[in-house]
Amino acid sequence: MFRKVLDYAGEKRRLTYLAALLMLVGTICSVIPYLFIYQLLKPLLLKEPITFGYVIWRLAAIAVFAVLYAVLYIKGLDLSHYTAYHTLKNLRVSLQGTLEQQPLGMIQEKGVGAIKKLFTDDIETIELLLAHALPEGFANLTMPLLIYIAMFFVDWKLALLSLASLPLGILSMGMMFRSGMSKMGPYYEAGQKMNNTIIEYINGMEVVKVFNRSGDSYKRLERDIVNYRDFTLDWFRSCWPWMALYNSMIPTVALVTLPLGAYFVLTGLSTLPNLALVLCMSFGIGAPLLRALSFASTLPQINYKIEELEKAMAGAPLRQKELDFKGKDRHIRFEDVHFAYEEAEVLHGITLDIPEGGMTALVGESGSGKSTLAKLLVHFYDVTQGSIRLGGQDIRDMRLEALNRQISYVAQEQFLFNTSLLENIRQGDLSATDEQVMAAAEKAQCGEFLKRLPQGIHTMAGDGGKQLSGGERQRISLARAILKNAPIVVLDEATAFMDPENEERMNEAISEVIRNKTVIVIAHRLQSIIRADQICALDHGNLVATGTHEELLQGCAKYRQLWKAAEESFAWGVETTHMGGDQA
Repeated sequence: MFRKVLDYAGEKRRLTYLAALLMLVGTICSVIPYLFIYQLLKPLLLKEPITFGYVIWRLAAIAVFAVLYAVLYIKGLDLSHYTAYHTLKNLRVSLQGTLEQQPLGMIQEKGVGAIKKLFTDDIETIELLLAHALPEGFANLTMPLLIYIAMFFVDWKLALLSLASLPLGILSMGMMFRSGMSKMGPYYEAGQKMNNTIIEYINGMEVVKVFNRSGDSYKRLERDIVNYRDFTLDWFRSCWPWMALYNSMIPTVALVTLPLGAYFVLTGLSTLPNLALVLCMSFGIGAPLLRALSFASTLPQINYKIEELEKAMAGAPLRQKELDFKGKDRHIRFEDVHFAYEEAEVLHGITLDIPEGGMTALVGESGSGKSTLAKLLVHFYDVTQGSIRLGGQDIRDMRLEALNRQISYVAQEQFLFNTSLLENIRQGDLSATDEQVMAAAEKAQCGEFLKRLPQGIHTMAGDGGKQLSGGERQRISLARAILKNAPIVVLDEATAFMDPENEERMNEAISEVIRNKTVIVIAHRLQSIIRADQICALDHGNLVATGTHEELLQGCAKYRQLWKAAEESFAWGVETTHMGGDQA
């Protein structure tokens, strides 16, 4: 465990070793004053004469070693913390690199709360290991061992007495570990679940309030928080009694030494000066020994979190090669594509050709696999079986960056960074000039709402784009796609927030995005895709038919069912609007 973490320290790990050495020397300096105290006591015990100078020099030595202890220990802590935070930086950078190599879909499935906990809470816990447990634990454990060895040279009988409290203390610590380890996994799982629920609750608060679902939503939040509380208290209750026992037993080195040692002196088995020396030395054992063992109690937690980090870093990377796009054209072929989320297969052997330069629409009920196909094309996941080819080249045989240059993916929900709208649009092409960005915004029909904003296109989007409406965010995302100007465009429910007032503008914006492109459209509004060159009907992960709108109406029962439902919903929407007008 130590070696794995120290690997991330790189050349700075030597500072950790130096910190441990400084703390060890500092700890020795903290014990030496007890020897000078013994030298002050010995003449008194033997009724020997003592001079003023004898006392002054030893008091001065005690003060010097106390100062040395403070200076060396603080310097050691300073070095260990410097190394620790350097290592945490390397860990986070390494984790970031690993996550970037994993399928984006898998990262999204982990949940924001779990990833946030991984990057912040779990990695931060390792600081305890590097800055304290390793250097301080080494120093505070080595020092008592040296003292015990010295005690055996002074009087082996008294040294054995001073060890009497250790077995009970160590046994108590072992029982604490045994009791706590079985509860550690459920405790951390409850913490991750609570983090995800809190983030989901905050992000969905607007919907919760609008639809008066605060009761149900709060119950789930309360349940997960209470669940975490109960796991925490259950874990602590099982550990606290043993923790209290070993904390009270281990420091009491003189518990047996003092009464039995006094008996040994009275019976002549030991001498009074030896007893005084062993007692003085024992006073220097309790604090460092307890501190060293207190770090031992945290090691299982740290070890668990390191294992979680390793699992995250050991995730299978996205299959890709360091090759550019070598396809002969932009013809897309799904060949016997199977895909499973964990154990449940959601696509069952789909074979589909999407010709270059045309519009292909994917239709089907929710859960039929439309969006999954689109995400597989942009390589959010690796296919479980089969292949996806672009211009004859397997998308796994090219770099993800090379594939991304060929495809613009416009999803239903588009994330906006908390920077200006100008810079948000520029994400489509970081080399674009301001004039090119503003031209893309005009083509995406953003001009109307940009004029209303206080700083126009230079207005800050806010966290996640909260300064804009859903339709406005979609038009910003369309502007990105226009600026990117990729030869293939995937529109995954890109008109989901379209309202009647903006329908014409949104259609004009989309027409700019798809001009002279290979287009794949996923839409529930079948009226918007009746002119598509090819419509693919999916049902429960199976491709049931392909053809034009008229061909599918004639030959595909599933498509007729979808079209009938679409006509009914369209008629219902018109009637509702008419009724609203009458009421007005």
